[in-house]
Amino acid sequence: MTTPPIITSVFDLFKVGPGPSSSHTIGPMKAAFDFRQRLAQLPADIQQRADAIHVYLYGSLSATGKGHGTDRAVVAGLLGWQPETTNPVAMLKLLRDPEVLYSVSVGERSIDVGASQIHFERKRYDSPYANTMVLKLLSGDQVLAEEEYYSIGGGFIIRKGEPEISASAYTVPYPYRTMAELKGLLIANAISLDELLMANEMALTNRSRADVNQRIDQILDFMHKAVRRGLKQKGVLPGTIRLSRKAPILFQQAKGMSQSSDSFLIFLNAYCLAASEENAAGGIVVTAPTSGASGVIPGLTFLAKHHFHYDRATMRAGMLAAAVIGFLIKHNASISGAEMGCMGEIGSASAMGAAFLTRCAQSVSDIGPIEAAAEIGIEHHLGMTCDPIGGYVQIPCIERNAMGAVKAYNAYLLATSGAASFQKISLDAVIKVMKATGRDMSTRYKETSEAGLALSATEC
Repeated sequence: MTTPPIITSVFDLFKVGPGPSSSHTIGPMKAAFDFRQRLAQLPADIQQRADAIHVYLYGSLSATGKGHGTDRAVVAGLLGWQPETTNPVAMLKLLRDPEVLYSVSVGERSIDVGASQIHFERKRYDSPYANTMVLKLLSGDQVLAEEEYYSIGGGFIIRKGEPEISASAYTVPYPYRTMAELKGLLIANAISLDELLMANEMALTNRSRADVNQRIDQILDFMHKAVRRGLKQKGVLPGTIRLSRKAPILFQQAKGMSQSSDSFLIFLNAYCLAASEENAAGGIVVTAPTSGASGVIPGLTFLAKHHFHYDRATMRAGMLAAAVIGFLIKHNASISGAEMGCMGEIGSASAMGAAFLTRCAQSVSDIGPIEAAAEIGIEHHLGMTCDPIGGYVQIPCIERNAMGAVKAYNAYLLATSGAASFQKISLDAVIKVMKATGRDMSTRYKETSEAGLALSATEC
């Protein structure tokens, strides 16, 4: 069976919302909001009989959901909050007192929901995805309405029983599934990568070119606001680890070393840590492609803007190049830590960041070096585990964002050395390897905090 072409929008990949996790925070919030909307459409007699809402979390949503704020995200969604407009300070206050109840509207009725209605289930649940949540509207023991959702990484969700969106529902001028097909389209149509991606985006979103460009600028602005906030914020991150923020210290150190060759890397590290620390604190970030990896591309784009002084048009072209790499990985493997380990998050972000840098450095888009940079970026993250200590997106996640950005920069250097054509492994091939590696990896190393560095929690 032939797989459908890629119909993901740039703005589905780069989403704005609160940290610390796209799959554990943004996804559950969207699912709970969807459930709230469905309850509002129930017949009035069913709404009147309802007296409780219960939420059941399975897989890594259960294993590390507390550290990721999944329970708060569920309550926020049931209250009608949405990711991009959520006040992160208000969200952090949710469920701070486990005795407090929150009134959720179901038609003309209000049903109280609190910590005791959210269940972190440890038993195995028969589900096609690692991150599963079931929401139920009850009348006593009777289930009046029930929905099952899967959070599949990057804030994307699937509702059980919902028909998949047919690719035929979207008409894109240049349909592709793989990098090989994409390159074929570029040659056959004598079109640049920038123009192809822009044409598809305009068709998918029904936006004008100016609107697409304006929204890319807004996404970059959200990323850079997170960096700037993180460079100023000091103190300790939320949670039991009591991890101190490092970004402001590194930033000051870099400014004091302007004559040193090391200052460049310290600036980049500071920018990546700043955005990652904001994510860990529950601040507003951009999934790039996930919240757990939301320091890599913001750090690199901040560097590109303030150190390389690229103009807006160049930055937009770089973001489109980054997006197409994210599309290919998501379509042919996964960006979810629960499926791929951290190679699905930091590995994907590093490959996307390498593509961004490579495109920005070009006067005319050349797909060869962009593909080579992305391939190198993924290749050297293969097998990376997702093993957060205590379920918090802090150790090793924050420093891992900085390391992913440094690898992205080196991948860009390697790919633009004039030897991109010598690259033996294609991007399509390494994505296949990535998928197979994720499939073979023990679930203990995929966002469950059951192995690896997560076992060092007692030393923190």
